[in-house]
Amino acid sequence: MKRAGLTPLGRAATWLATLGTPAYKDRWVLSRYHPNGYVAPSVDITIPLPNLTLGRQVFIGDRCVLHSINKDDSRIVIGNQTHLYADVIIEVGENSTLTIDDETHIQPRCQLMAYMGSLTIGRRVEMAPNCAFYTYNHGFAPGQPVRQQPCYTKGGITIGNDVWLGVGVVVLDGVSIGDGAVIGAGSVVTRDIPKNAIASGVPARVTQLR
Repeated sequence: MKRAGLTPLGRAATWLATLGTPAYKDRWVLSRYHPNGYVAPSVDITIPLPNLTLGRQVFIGDRCVLHSINKDDSRIVIGNQTHLYADVIIEVGENSTLTIDDETHIQPRCQLMAYMGSLTIGRRVEMAPNCAFYTYNHGFAPGQPVRQQPCYTKGGITIGNDVWLGVGVVVLDGVSIGDGAVIGAGSVVTRDIPKNAIASGVPARVTQLR
């Protein structure tokens, strides 16, 4: 792991380091042995490397995708000791930034899209599998196919610190979720959620404050 990195030689070194190590989440221990942590050999990185910032001891698991849609000035910034587990997809485009702060854990099969608007996720966020975030919308004016409608943004998405999102939560463009909030499984968040609130439903509504 001391020779690991995002260059072809560095990724080959990472692959060698995985031989004989436990699979899946147990490989996070490898992130301790390199300043920039562990990026699985199967991770698909299409964003230009100068636009990708990795903090200390990051863990990015098998088959994750870090993708830039149009190779512009969009950025992905991942904080210290943040974990992305298997099959997480991150996409950026239209000069947007996707930021994940320190010690956040993102479970498998989540999809994070920062397109036209930016997506900011705070510290120590716990995100269950199959969550999805979209910082843009399609127009739907009559008389024109949806695929031909222009896209627009309401300003992106902000997730505060210490937020917990249950399985399958969907967060739509223009939403802010406050520090310490809990969002129930399967919820669709279409409006702001205050700090320390518990919210659930489609659309998500606040049921109590902690």
